[in-house]
Amino acid sequence: MSKLLIVESPSKAKTLKKYLGKDFEVLASYGHVRDLIPKTGAVDTEHDFAMKYEIIERNARHVDAIAKAVKAADAIYLATDPDREGEAISWHIAEILKSKKLIKDKILKRVVFHEITKSAVQHAIDHPRDIAMPLVNAQQARRALDYLVGFNLSPLLWKKIRRGLSAGRVQSPALRLIVERELEIEAFKSQEYWTIHMDSLKHQHAFDARLVQLDGKKVEQFTVTTQDQEREIVGRLLVASAGKTTVLRVEKKQKNRSPAAPFTTSTLQQEAVRKLGFTTSRAMRIAQQLYEGIDIGGGAVGLITYMRTDSFSMAAEAVMQIRDYIKKNFDADYLPQSPIMYKTKAKNAQEAHEAIRPTDITCTPTSLRAHLTPEQFRLYEMIWKRALACQMAPARFDAVSVDLAVGSDANLFRATGQTMIFPGFIAVYMESMDDAEEETEAKLPVLETGEVLEVQKIFGEQHFTEPPPRYSEASLVKVLEEYGIGRPSTYASIISTLQDREYVLLDKKRFTPTDVGRVVNKFLTEHFTRYVDYDFTANLENELDQIADGEREWVPVLDEFWQDFHRQISEKANIDRADMTHELTGEDCPKCGKPLSKRLGKFGMFIGCTAYPECDYIRNLNSGGDVRAEPSKIGIDPGTQKDILLMNGPYGPYLQLGLAVEGEKKKPKRVSIPKEIPLADVNLEIALKLVALPRDLGMHPVTGKRIVANLGRFGPYVNHDGKFKSIPRTDNVFDIDLDRAVELLAQANTGPAPIRELGEHPVEQGSVAIYAGRYGPYVQHGKLRATLQKSQAPETLTLEEAVELLAAKAAKEAPAKKSAVARKATPAKKKVAKKAAPKKTAAKKKATGT
Repeated sequence: MSKLLIVESPSKAKTLKKYLGKDFEVLASYGHVRDLIPKTGAVDTEHDFAMKYEIIERNARHVDAIAKAVKAADAIYLATDPDREGEAISWHIAEILKSKKLIKDKILKRVVFHEITKSAVQHAIDHPRDIAMPLVNAQQARRALDYLVGFNLSPLLWKKIRRGLSAGRVQSPALRLIVERELEIEAFKSQEYWTIHMDSLKHQHAFDARLVQLDGKKVEQFTVTTQDQEREIVGRLLVASAGKTTVLRVEKKQKNRSPAAPFTTSTLQQEAVRKLGFTTSRAMRIAQQLYEGIDIGGGAVGLITYMRTDSFSMAAEAVMQIRDYIKKNFDADYLPQSPIMYKTKAKNAQEAHEAIRPTDITCTPTSLRAHLTPEQFRLYEMIWKRALACQMAPARFDAVSVDLAVGSDANLFRATGQTMIFPGFIAVYMESMDDAEEETEAKLPVLETGEVLEVQKIFGEQHFTEPPPRYSEASLVKVLEEYGIGRPSTYASIISTLQDREYVLLDKKRFTPTDVGRVVNKFLTEHFTRYVDYDFTANLENELDQIADGEREWVPVLDEFWQDFHRQISEKANIDRADMTHELTGEDCPKCGKPLSKRLGKFGMFIGCTAYPECDYIRNLNSGGDVRAEPSKIGIDPGTQKDILLMNGPYGPYLQLGLAVEGEKKKPKRVSIPKEIPLADVNLEIALKLVALPRDLGMHPVTGKRIVANLGRFGPYVNHDGKFKSIPRTDNVFDIDLDRAVELLAQANTGPAPIRELGEHPVEQGSVAIYAGRYGPYVQHGKLRATLQKSQAPETLTLEEAVELLAAKAAKEAPAKKSAVARKATPAKKKVAKKAAPKKTAAKKKATGT
């Protein structure tokens, strides 16, 4: 019997071919095969939300290949990814095949596996099922909701704010989180407070204690708020102590710390951001490679389980294998008596999948290092260690708390310390934390109640309260999951969309909303409050889960959403655009006396006269200066003794050293302010760094030629002997040193790293790979390059398609090369001086018709 297995990814197809016999042909759909038509009416709200689909153009040829293979097959197995998206892709493929009348009496079944191993794949083939329509309906409902919000709300943003903007059902609440955090930071007023400390000594062992009780009352954070208070209290305690302190209480107890649960999609993204410095999208891309299969010698093998999951559970066989590994490789104390079970805390979690874990714990990171790229190795190592640690014994600590009296029992200082007595899981893996202070392991001397110790000093430390931190990628993913906004598989795309739309900037790995992001959020929170509400978004996710579980029908859920949403869209059509983009400041124009307003311009927020265009007064919002007539002065450059001025140009704000002097040919130095530096942050320190560019880094150790660092049209770069290399985001144009610049230039000499290696050329020697070029992705073999067509995605391009592109490019270049060679081979004729012919007269021209 001829069998056809259909998967999503070509790399997964390659891995599966190894496990299946000759009876099976394995083809890839290359992701989604159909999507809604990109126009109004794709979701028919008048007829039960009927959805109009079309085949995605770039995948049409793969659909044709599947259809051709189906004709020759007796049984078709749909093995797309084991989630709602995968279920929907299987359903779309089945619908296309049915529309072509290719199924007839053939077997058509759905198979699901969460890891690409021989046993898992064989088990799935042996236990096929029908397509689960509740899962398909949940995905269709999600797609319809996203379409209805995008196609109806985005045009409104275009009319009321600016063209090219978009609003999304999930991205908008995420934007609200970032904007509201920024507003919290801006509204934050720092408060001064003091802590009182005492340094004591026993047998040359010094330790610190903190005041916790004063005059019989508990010391709170704001008990001491001024230096005068601190001096008075410290003085009083010094007199009361007379250089001695008495141990009033000693409490010893043992503390345990348990390991973190195995990875879900969310926690994997968070930890990859914190530990490895990856972006969420980069983490998911590498995880997919590990899941789909890596050639570790003897063929490709799936190294981890499916990476889109919100479950902490692991298969019993996997848990037993991990416990067996611990038993063989660690002392007996490291293995708990029974397996450790974990329960997810996230809202709307689906427990159908396993957590992310290695498919075989005996495949250690060290044993696979030679077969993995550096990025693959680092992520696999982290997944492997986390899975191993989750089944290990807790770490144990001896914790000590000591109260010390000064003068009387009414004044108490407290010292705490802890010592690790058994590392447990920490021997393998320790989870990172966001915005948390590192725990200190202060060691205290052995102390007994009633003991009198020497006081070295009593002193105060000044502190100021700090605003809440801006969200990092990791902390944003964490809060999205806690609120139940979106699904694990959508977090990376939510973050990418917010950045692509320039609603937020990622500065020093923290999100800051742009002026456009603020205005969009203001519009949505004021006029579509319900649809950016965190609970509403989470409840809608819950309803989608109920559809997936077969508890609700999808059409009534859509209808309930649409009725209210459509009414609001109609009501808000008459909003005045100025209400959204203008905000009165309460000031009068210094030029004409009319009111001034804060408004959104092409290059951000500025203050302008409401009488424009009759009055053209504008003021830069962040600098406070009139940027047309009177540039704002930031400070003086000590090198030139010229003013550093903040100006506004047609292409955005820039810095200028002094004003132009009439009659002087040399223009003042100008430096553009990079987009990643918020205008509000441009102070004298940053301005001096910018006007000091380009930076001379020194001489190249090999060539002896100068290397400079500078800012260009496409961002920061280093330049050496006419060769340029971009400075990556992990470095800084102001701080990069000579050694790092030499390292970057060496990378430039070896050529760019490929996006994807496609394999060896089937006819000629050498490999074929895809690279990112200035004008888009291209394939390269040897010196021959061919740009990908717009319909071709670098992620899905096959070796065969790449070879076709290269062949077409070679054929196109051949005639040009041939004629160039011919011209070179033909000897040039000697020039013979000829006597210039007399010019034709006008009469002769007319007669000859010239």
